[in-house]
Amino acid sequence: MIKNLLVSGYRAHELNIYSQKHEGIAYIQKALTSKLIPLAEEGLEWVITPGQYGVDLWACEAVITLKEQYPDLKCSILAAHANMDEKWKDDRKEYFQHILRGIDYFGLVSKQPYQGVWQFKARDALLLRKTDGILLVYDEDAGEGSPRFMKEEALKKQQEEGYVYMSISSEDIQSIADEERLYLE
Repeated sequence: MIKNLLVSGYRAHELNIYSQKHEGIAYIQKALTSKLIPLAEEGLEWVITPGQYGVDLWACEAVITLKEQYPDLKCSILAAHANMDEKWKDDRKEYFQHILRGIDYFGLVSKQPYQGVWQFKARDALLLRKTDGILLVYDEDAGEGSPRFMKEEALKKQQEEGYVYMSISSEDIQSIADEERLYLE
């Protein structure tokens, strides 16, 4: 049984999403929600993300919504370094602040501002150590991206310790979009 789940995936720009109003975000959130509901019903307690702008924050938003149905479900962001949003545009900063108000815990692996890639490696190692499984929005067939490293580490941990690896592909998201379009016609 999964008590603590790491959820991560593409950054928004890797999906060519440059606006919070992009229709693809809703489909990504529906795909995440469809995977999270059965886990919540089986006793999932925490969803933990690295908090990057993209799948991480959209997952937080999905969990915040699910908390209405599953009040025991909690959401956490464990960021690599301080001031992670300092170079973000204002609309993204506002969205991040909105998400922070809805989650249960925010932590930093390094209390320093960005100093190097070691902060991300330390964050990822901690996230994998603190969770029983991962739900990764990633599709190698659609091209490599930042989630590749997380996938490699999760699969290593799966072989060594039985860590649970689940993914959502671009085909999964596309089928949700297609179903919805058919429903609306």
